Amino acid sequence: MHSIEQRRVLRIGVDGEVAVDDFLAPEAPLEVRLGETPIAVLMRTPGHEADLALGFAITEGIILRPTEISAVRQTAGDDEGNRWEIVPAEGVSIDPEQFRRNLYTSSSCGVCGKASIDAVRIVSPPLPAGPIVDRGVILSLPERMGEAQASFALTGGLHAAAAFSADGSLLAVREDVGRHNAVDKLVGALAADTWPLPEMVLLVSGRISFEMVQKAAVAGISLVCGVSAASSLAVDLAVELGVTVVGFLKSDGFNVYAGRQRVQ
Repeated sequence: MHSIEQRRVLRIGVDGEVAVDDFLAPEAPLEVRLGETPIAVLMRTPGHEADLALGFAITEGIILRPTEISAVRQTAGDDEGNRWEIVPAEGVSIDPEQFRRNLYTSSSCGVCGKASIDAVRIVSPPLPAGPIVDRGVILSLPERMGEAQASFALTGGLHAAAAFSADGSLLAVREDVGRHNAVDKLVGALAADTWPLPEMVLLVSGRISFEMVQKAAVAGISLVCGVSAASSLAVDLAVELGVTVVGFLKSDGFNVYAGRQRVQ
């Protein structure tokens, strides 16, 4: 669980007001470096920094596979854990200027700060034909993810990203104040153990944006579900790349925006 912060708040209702203690999700900047060069500042929930840095490197197209780096480590002299370094493997050359952000990346916007429209698009690898997932399994996923969201239960202020196998088994879940950060943490956690990633379902707790589809595709994930709607650009990209997009996922139904062939 993240280091949840407790604050005094004033709760106001139709019957009056009362001061109570409430739990808040923490948020702090994380500077990501490629070698010694800063390339981004991410506003994130502290915790799982190595996962976030590795996942960010993968989904932003900085590296094609985890073997291209030798380490993801906290920088020397960083007592607060807010500076992490991606170290290229021996013989691997990565130009940090190609990936440097012009501005910091807020918890609500992952593509903010990119220098041009062209920089938003990242080339993704060919996607697997599977998984083929039963609709009953898909309907069960939000409840299964919710059961694993310990920090959200306390604060109500965190997004989640979860990975499931085709039979609905939970592979991993990560939480963060930013939806894109939660996905990066999840990808990093999975990629640290196995690559390429196995066929899986990605479930996000909010809407499905262009960035969510792109991050999934770059990581080799072909089925993306969300509890809210998908944007038009997300659907256009999903059709182009062959990603299955399921939105408005509730216990009694969902919408398939693209890639019907993976839903049984």
